[in-house]
Amino acid sequence: MNRNSGQDGFDEFATAAWPRLLRSAYLLTGDHHLAEDLTQTALVRTYAHWRRVRRADALAYSRRVLVNLNIDRIRRRHGTVEVGEQPLATVSARPDTRVDERDEAVRLLRTLTARERQVVVLRHYFDLSEAEVAHELGVAKGTVKSTLARALAKLRVTAENGAPDYEEVVGQ
Repeated sequence: MNRNSGQDGFDEFATAAWPRLLRSAYLLTGDHHLAEDLTQTALVRTYAHWRRVRRADALAYSRRVLVNLNIDRIRRRHGTVEVGEQPLATVSARPDTRVDERDEAVRLLRTLTARERQVVVLRHYFDLSEAEVAHELGVAKGTVKSTLARALAKLRVTAENGAPDYEEVVGQ
């Protein structure tokens, strides 16, 4: 048996999944460095179970690990939510408006609680159904619905009034 048989396909999967998992982690945390750490840890844990992970469900498995890692991080901090540094626009082929829109989305997401942010990201970024979000987070579907409604209402109000700048959030 090939010594790397457990790794078959993992390198390709990790390369393809990295950008999406990293964006998800960034949306969940608002901190680029923390997002990289969570993504790396999620992929390490996925690799540890790679033989048992069904290839068709590998992204879902990794996403679940990522969300659980973030939940664990929040629980360890006793419910406090850290606000990361203001994201800096990076050199990219995208127009400046895409960077501005991304930064605005992150600023808006930072106004939500960690649970609200998780529900919004899973529902609208990953396009999971309410039942799938409930399963991912281990909560009732009704909890997802109420959390999502509350989060979207907050986002509407915040978007209309303007998201707070980084300094305003840190100063609170």
